[in-house]
This record gives sequence, C-alpha cells and structure tokens, in this order.
Amino acid sequence: MSRPFLTALALFGWLLTPALAQQAQRSECLAMANAAPRAIPVAWRQANAAEVEITYAGHSTYFIETPGGVRIATDYSGAYQVGRLPDVVTMNRAHSTHYSLFPDKRIPHVLHGWGEDGKPALISTRIGDTFIRNVTTDIRRYFGDDSGTDMIRDDNSIFIFEVAGLCIGHLGHLHHKLDDSHFAQIGRLDIVMVPIDGTYTMSLGGISDITKRLRASVVLPMHRFATPLDDFMRRIGQEFEIDRRPGRSFRISRDTLPGTPTVIILDGV
Repeated sequence: MSRPFLTALALFGWLLTPALAQQAQRSECLAMANAAPRAIPVAWRQANAAEVEITYAGHSTYFIETPGGVRIATDYSGAYQVGRLPDVVTMNRAHSTHYSLFPDKRIPHVLHGWGEDGKPALISTRIGDTFIRNVTTDIRRYFGDDSGTDMIRDDNSIFIFEVAGLCIGHLGHLHHKLDDSHFAQIGRLDIVMVPIDGTYTMSLGGISDITKRLRASVVLPMHRFATPLDDFMRRIGQEFEIDRRPGRSFRISRDTLPGTPTVIILDGV
C-alpha cells in the first residue's frame, strides 16, 4: 500500500475511535427515556432474563450483584459489609458514614461522587456488564432545610447503574429538590434507592415528591433510622404498594419488575 493511503487510513481510524468510544458509553436508560413509546433497545430485549441481586447492608449502602459477577456497593464507608469485598464502590462525602478516604486497597474501582478543584465529578464508565454514570447535585455546608441556601455546588452525586436491561438509581445524600434538568439527566429509573430520614438529607415532603415524579417500579428506602415508614408511605400516595420481605436480599430482572410501583422493605438498619 502507498504511504499516503496508510496515512489516510490511520487518520480515519484516529477519527473513528472517539466516536466508537462514545457509542460504547451511551446510556440506554437515557435512550429509553427519550424514545417514543414501545421503542425498546435491542440490547435490553436480549438481557431481559438476566437477574440482578440487591442486598441492603445498612444506612445508605446497598450491594448490587450483576449477572456478570460485578459486585457494587453504594455510599460505601466500609462500615456496612455483606459478603465478599465489592469490585466497585461509590461514595458521597456528606458524612463519614457515606465514604472512606482509605478504602481497602483490594477494591479495584473507587468512584467519588465529588470532584476536585471545584469541578464536578464526571463519571461515565463501563465496568464488566455494567454502565455507571452520575448526575451531580448540590450539598449543604451545614445541616439545615432544603431551601438551597449555603450550598456547595455539584458536591453530591446521584449514581445510576445500567445492567441487564435495568436502570438502578441511588440518590445519595440528597439535600435539595431536583429540577427539570436533573430529571432529564437521570432519565428512566426502574429501581431507585431513596433517603427517607426527613432531616439529615432533605424534608420528607421533598423526597416524596421526587419519588412520585421518578415513578420507578421499585423504591428501596435508605436512611431509615429517623422516619416511620408509614409517614413516607402516606406521603407518596396510594399508587405505591408496599412489599415487606424477611431477608436482606432479593433478585429481580427486567421481566419481573412489578406492574405497580412498589416500595420493597428489606431487613437491615
């Protein structure tokens, strides 16, 4: 082959690589949220039978075990450990119960929900069979109401895990109401982990409004130490059912999502 042809071919490959990388990082949950009704991505139809196992370890830490064997822990401090060490941990730094600056060195992927040098965290990565991304929110400097005053911009993250055709969201240590831009960035959620303490994060009324608007098929409460569950259920309304389960874990697939939005209560603190 001639040198000019090889040079052109190399240039074409260089231009094509970012485009392919961007396509590989595409969020199917956002695509589904923006698609016309009934438009289901092929990748989702193929993955519908695969199950994800979710375990409540305590406080804001849930473990997600994917069909491909990736083990994820949310708001991980190391205090709430169930089973083997996770492969991936996500963290938010409102309190030391939601992060660790010195996690076990055997954990290969540590994802901070905050950025450095005043810049927001930007997470968009595929680990095994799971695509992980974040949507940043602001965080209070001190405890207070959810009026939006005295906030640190983009210092908390809502983490979204896309696996086996499921969109799983963890709202983190959320301190304020979400606007339309947040909901647009979140996209579709099938399962959402929601703090219901009513004080340390945000008001119970505020978090109830967010839960109703997200309208995920499954709602998993966290930060459960301060709020009677009945209070939360009364606020989110009769369109949500409640399903109390005796264990800490359950398995779910795209095909077995409940037809009516359901709050699942697992054992744990």
